[in-house]
Amino acid sequence: MKIAVLPGDGIGKEIVAEALKVLRALGLRLEMEEAPVGGTAYEACGEPLPRATLDLAKAADAVLFGAVGDPRYDAIPRDKRPEQAILGLRKELGLFANLRPAVVYAELAGASSLRPEVVAGLDILILRELTGDIYFGQPRGIRKLESGKFAGEREGFDTMRYSESEVRRIAHVAFAAAGKRGRKLCSVDKANVLDTSQLWREVVTQVAREYPDIELSHMYVDNAAMQLVRNPKQFDVIVTGNMFGDILSDEASMLTGSIGMLPSASMDERGKGLYEPIHGSAPDIAGKGVANPLATILSAAMMLRYSLEQPAAADRIEAAVKKVLAQGLRTPDIFQAGTKKVGTREMGDAVLAAL
Repeated sequence: MKIAVLPGDGIGKEIVAEALKVLRALGLRLEMEEAPVGGTAYEACGEPLPRATLDLAKAADAVLFGAVGDPRYDAIPRDKRPEQAILGLRKELGLFANLRPAVVYAELAGASSLRPEVVAGLDILILRELTGDIYFGQPRGIRKLESGKFAGEREGFDTMRYSESEVRRIAHVAFAAAGKRGRKLCSVDKANVLDTSQLWREVVTQVAREYPDIELSHMYVDNAAMQLVRNPKQFDVIVTGNMFGDILSDEASMLTGSIGMLPSASMDERGKGLYEPIHGSAPDIAGKGVANPLATILSAAMMLRYSLEQPAAADRIEAAVKKVLAQGLRTPDIFQAGTKKVGTREMGDAVLAAL
């Protein structure tokens, strides 16, 4: 099983190193090859997603990704910025379905920004469509207005766009996921305002006829954002578009106590995926040895389960993470009084020992 390892920028190398340490201890036949991506790749060869890196990702059975991004590159042309690497990988690999679980471990219920009784036992899966919507829609850009009230000023514009087939395929993934969980699916849109969302709701409703055993509900995105902090346990599986999913999944991450705890999977139509923590490159703490590697380690577990067909190995990793948390070990982002603060490497070693 070949894994393309793309650590990227900021804390990427530190957290991916701990995940690799855990993967190597499983005794599986894994071929892991590393390549530069993001700002690291730009520094090396002038491109955030070099051809060699893309070819490696295409040839691999799965991709383990760290993070990209650094304020140092904010002034360079947009097509050269580190973030273009992950957008390019999603497009080139056809990664249209983003799975983001938000699980509250019993030991971390007190670390959530909400009361423990509101989040205790929370287990939500958010499915975000990943290759359409306003992030990829055309036309887009910045132009100078030639006429009208604001003539002479610059105007920025982006286009929200979805086809029926794009909505249909993410809906099928969502209904299938709901069938393996609590059989409840909430589709989030803004159909009262946006034509794109009206189409989204119509197509999801059509697909629901093929899944009569799944309870489908619809919710406007502003209400969904409110409900996630009011009564998050009402949700089981949420499916939504690219931009709404980006925002809601980050909001859901804070229910768990730390964004450093959330893994993710981005899948193509054949089950190949790119696996990454959702927290980003965190350049302010890079090199300090304090980053939480658990989201990356849990992303590796998702990789084993969804792309490499090794569910037993995935179960072992997840059980090891639970054991470490039960032992009271915490990186700074999830530290609470009465627990033991540890660094990135110490947390990885603890998971390894528990494994």
